[in-house]
Amino acid sequence: MEQSQLEQQEEQQHEHKQEQQLEQERTQERAQERAHTREHRRDHRHSSKTRASHSNVRAAEEDMRPSPSEAKKQIVRNLLVVSLSFLLLFTAYQSMQNLQSSLNPEAGLGTASLASIYFALVVSCMFVPSYMIRRLGLKYTMVTSVTMYMLYFVANMEPSWYTMLPASLVLGTGGAPLWTSKCAYLAYLAQEYADLAGALDSAPFVAGFFGIFFMLFQTTQIWGNLIAFIVLRPPNVTAVAADIELCGASFHPTQDLAVLNQTNLGAVNRVQRYTLSGVYTCCVLSSIVLLVAFLGPVRKEVPDPNPPMQLLVETMNHMRHGYQQLIIPLTIYSGMQQAFFSGDFTQAYISCAWGVQFVGFVMISYGLTDACCSMTFGFLVKRVGRVPIVLLAALLNAGVMILMLTWRPRPSEAYNFFVIALLWGAADASWQTQINAFYGIIFSEAREAAFANYRLWESMGFIVMFAIQSQLRVYVKVAVLMVWLALGILGYLVIEFHVSSDTRSLL
Repeated sequence: MEQSQLEQQEEQQHEHKQEQQLEQERTQERAQERAHTREHRRDHRHSSKTRASHSNVRAAEEDMRPSPSEAKKQIVRNLLVVSLSFLLLFTAYQSMQNLQSSLNPEAGLGTASLASIYFALVVSCMFVPSYMIRRLGLKYTMVTSVTMYMLYFVANMEPSWYTMLPASLVLGTGGAPLWTSKCAYLAYLAQEYADLAGALDSAPFVAGFFGIFFMLFQTTQIWGNLIAFIVLRPPNVTAVAADIELCGASFHPTQDLAVLNQTNLGAVNRVQRYTLSGVYTCCVLSSIVLLVAFLGPVRKEVPDPNPPMQLLVETMNHMRHGYQQLIIPLTIYSGMQQAFFSGDFTQAYISCAWGVQFVGFVMISYGLTDACCSMTFGFLVKRVGRVPIVLLAALLNAGVMILMLTWRPRPSEAYNFFVIALLWGAADASWQTQINAFYGIIFSEAREAAFANYRLWESMGFIVMFAIQSQLRVYVKVAVLMVWLALGILGYLVIEFHVSSDTRSLL
């Protein structure tokens, strides 16, 4: 009896313990459910706040985005900043390049420095532009490249082989990324402006933007030569009759220069050298400040930089493009005609027959015409197209070269110096605006590589003329120019024919 009672008590105690355990488990489950509910509510509130935050960010971005009219003003401002920066830089460089043979004639130091610049520029075109643009972007590629120019002007204060050649190599290395980034930047600005304007074809805007740029850029010949004339003020020496007979198409730089050094070419003293180099250095510093402070970046994703050898392959592969191969002769000619005019015409015609003191005045007229025609051609191409403008430049160059072959320069016919300068400036305006715009339009899918090739082959033109300048008489160099002009125009017209045929086939 007692045993059965004990068993019943044990069973009751066991059942009570089980009930307590079940109650504890239910309590824990309810607590977990309440905790989960609180966590879910917190997540919901956080998600709502996040969505609201994202909405606020998007709204702020929409508010910060400029209106189309304001965006157009920003584009025009950036165009002017680039143009003025290059105006300051090349006011210094163009004039210093023209004066190298006079400033540093000892053992050909000036000519050697120019050759080094364009040699480094050619090598730089193959390796540097794409790498710098991917690393720094278009804006800071320009800033870095302009900074690399400054050492050259400082070196001209105390010129020697140990200062000039390293400075020339640094300048040449910076030249390729400078022009490549500038051309790509202007092309992107023109495309963005065309999109805002709702235009289906950006080509007229590209041509117009390059026209505005070169209108300002070509005035560097005016300001640079004016600065040089004011600072140097060469003596007013009149050439004797025997000297005049050496001038013109028969002039030989090496054989005839010794005679000219006794008459029309004067020396530059130390004060003049320091003043000229100092003024030009200040121009470069102003160019850097203008870019850093006022130039806006291009809204463009820049891919990760590739290894150097891959960059070389990228640059070289673009040369396999059929259009690129056809435009190479005209691109080379563009460099050749610039080198010939700034070197041979100024020396064999102006300095030889009229005196070095008049070089600045003649080159000012060249720069003024170049600037005005750059602006005019940039907008005229919208009405008549590229081909008439390019053919006009070819006819102007050919006509001037015929005049240079047949005319014996003399002070009594000074007007011919200005006629030659004016016509050559008009032709150069066409080459600069139309070839640049042509690269930006035809190679719109690979602008950086295309403009690197442009600078490469134009630099080759400079190198060719510098290489033969002291070895040949002027009439031989004029004949070389005529051959390259004919080849260049032929290749250009073939491209235009194919482009127009492709366009008609799509209609």
